[in-house]
Amino acid sequence: MARFATLAYGAVVYVFFLATFLYAIGFVGNLLVPKSIDSGAAAPLAEALIVNVLLLGLFAVQHSVMARPAFKRMWTKIVPKAAERSTFVLFASAILALMFWQWRPLPATIWSVADPLWSTVLWALFAAGWAIVLISTFLINHFDLFGLAQAYNHFRNRESSAPSFVTPLFYQHVRHPIYLGFILAFWATPVMSMGHLLFAIATTGYILVGIFFEERDLVALFGERYRQYTRDVGMLVPKLKLGGKTTKQA
Repeated sequence: MARFATLAYGAVVYVFFLATFLYAIGFVGNLLVPKSIDSGAAAPLAEALIVNVLLLGLFAVQHSVMARPAFKRMWTKIVPKAAERSTFVLFASAILALMFWQWRPLPATIWSVADPLWSTVLWALFAAGWAIVLISTFLINHFDLFGLAQAYNHFRNRESSAPSFVTPLFYQHVRHPIYLGFILAFWATPVMSMGHLLFAIATTGYILVGIFFEERDLVALFGERYRQYTRDVGMLVPKLKLGGKTTKQA
């Protein structure tokens, strides 16, 4: 019964995550959703800045703290190990849903691209960013990343496999294609409002900080193999090889 409950919990959380992920596409792109990054009544500037920064900060703190190995070791004394990842995903998805609900638009226009060609290019980059995010999760085990695999293995009374170091497809060219996809999706827009710019700057800053902590954990886990990977493969931009030599880029 406990195993079935864990599986059901993991499945419900996964559906919740999927709903928030799909809503995020509409939220950032101002597409098809009732409340987007630029929709709704504008709040006073000070209120909008404070509320939006607090929402973004809440997500960053939750994501960073709960992802750290030290926190996981403590947390799994309270939450079953098979449900730990699902619980992380639940908290992250709930905070995203809160952000979508409470976000205060700042509609002042920073830039607006009227040319149909360049507008199409930006929409294509926006779509490509989200596609890269989703494809990259499947390249490294999508269902493990979002907790469903752990719950299913527990239900089948099987041990979940230990993390393995693999570099399929995108990961052969950049170390963090998921983050690269998010950056593309957040910045590629024909109309950039002040609120959207705040969101893009804050999330990009968090991504860069998050990469620092994540890579420190990966070095601790995989050692010299991951250090060599950082030397061979760019963080967010592919490294250029000229005349047999590698040109380092971020």
